[in-house]
Amino acid sequence: MNTRTISKVAKKAGVGVETVRFYERKGLITQPPRSSTGGYRVYPADTAGQIRFIRQAQELGFSLREIEELLSLRTDPATDCADVRERAQTKLTEVTRKIAQMRKIQAALKQLIAACPGQGALQVCSIIEAIEVPEKPSAMPKQKRR
Repeated sequence: MNTRTISKVAKKAGVGVETVRFYERKGLITQPPRSSTGGYRVYPADTAGQIRFIRQAQELGFSLREIEELLSLRTDPATDCADVRERAQTKLTEVTRKIAQMRKIQAALKQLIAACPGQGALQVCSIIEAIEVPEKPSAMPKQKRR
């Protein structure tokens, strides 16, 4: 018998049972009803493929909300490839922006590390000193109310 229980679907998809349950709770895959005979849930044949799709989309940086949209597009016969391409382009733009931000952080950390003597009392640590933000004085003194 080729019953597709949650454990078999998880194994075929290369994930744990809790991942399958998590995707069910998030509405990314449908939880099938319990079987009337044995009480087990029998999953559709394409469930493992859906889970692999979700995992691959996550690897590409898509959020669960974005993956939900991709899954909807995937099952909508009116969807055009341009719709999917647009979402991928949006994700690429976001990733490019994050990479630029991470490069700035990398450069700043390199500069901090290069300026640090690497020894001495913590009170004179140039890295801690650079990270501390002094309290800003208020721009306008508070006026007394009458």
